[in-house]
Amino acid sequence: MAQLKVPIISIVIGEGASGGALAIGVADKILMLENSYYSVISPEGCAAILWKDKANVQDAAETLKLTAEDLFKYKIIDDIIPEPDEGAHCDYKKTAENIKISLLKHLRTLKELSTNKLLQMRYEHYNMIGSFTENI
Repeated sequence: MAQLKVPIISIVIGEGASGGALAIGVADKILMLENSYYSVISPEGCAAILWKDKANVQDAAETLKLTAEDLFKYKIIDDIIPEPDEGAHCDYKKTAENIKISLLKHLRTLKELSTNKLLQMRYEHYNMIGSFTENI
């Protein structure tokens, strides 16, 4: 199999939900700004479906575990990119610098891997998503 020229890295910089979130997941690494969220459905959509009422948006958001911190804990994403104290939108240069640092760190690691290894790692990552251990 031919070598991949560039590994695939997705970066969530705001809200990633629905079909777009699924597309973002097709990557060798997924990075997120610390105040972003990433889920297959928005909290509003989830609340409307589960409770038939958007008043439960906060409950839906907490249940979905869509924050960068939660997703990193559950190994859905690979890195959390820090934002300036005031938020990414208040200091574009610092945000871009932090994205660059994280992106280069992961590219350095990934570019050393063969296509077969990248595909194996991707398969293992997707296979792990959604699995759980029940403590009784």
